[in-house]
Amino acid sequence: MLDPPLGFAHRGARAHARENTLDAFRLARRLGATGLESDAWLTLDGEVVLDHDGVTGTWPRRRPLARVVRTELPPHMPSLVELYESCGTDLPLSLDVKDPDAARIVVATAREAGGEALANLWLCSPSVELLASWRGLDDDIHLIDSTRFRAIAEGPERRAATLADLGIDGINMPHQDWNGGLTTLFHRFERVAFAWDVQHDHQLHAMLRMGVDAVYSDHVDRMAAAMTAFGANHRREG
Repeated sequence: MLDPPLGFAHRGARAHARENTLDAFRLARRLGATGLESDAWLTLDGEVVLDHDGVTGTWPRRRPLARVVRTELPPHMPSLVELYESCGTDLPLSLDVKDPDAARIVVATAREAGGEALANLWLCSPSVELLASWRGLDDDIHLIDSTRFRAIAEGPERRAATLADLGIDGINMPHQDWNGGLTTLFHRFERVAFAWDVQHDHQLHAMLRMGVDAVYSDHVDRMAAAMTAFGANHRREG
């Protein structure tokens, strides 16, 4: 459904630089990522910061980010504001919203950033109920059900129908959960199909041939090369 498909740099260019840093996000752009990915948390003073684990400090003094003000965080940990200032708003940004209270401020921050920030924002959560509650934050944002196939107790067709009914744009599952039939099923309900943890060349090429709409990878160089090759083949076949 997305042509060309998106290539999200997982936590920035994680295989090439320290993850979730401005250097990693800038490097991902230079290596050819067509999207950026991170995790969103809220600090005690209400600022959205980008980190995977949501804690700061070393044991036994580790503290959740929700209990720390922004100025107490290490300098390598960027805020969402800083990401937009450093990398712009023209690339799609996929955020796994780990702190549900952060969603509203994420959207407000994107709105304040201007440009294409809102239209390029993809909010991900494993909770369909939370995603549905975020639909009213802005019509332009995208919402993605981040899950695994084994967690879809009602079956994929019922899940696809539910996502369509709730205005949730698509689903994100690990690459090993996908097959051509599943991508076709979700596309039939006009929901996008995203694949995460796509690290190796054969996985990248398989996912793109399968028709997924986005891949997430630590290895931005491999991902960019696979997407270039896929685009060239697609044009020849067209």
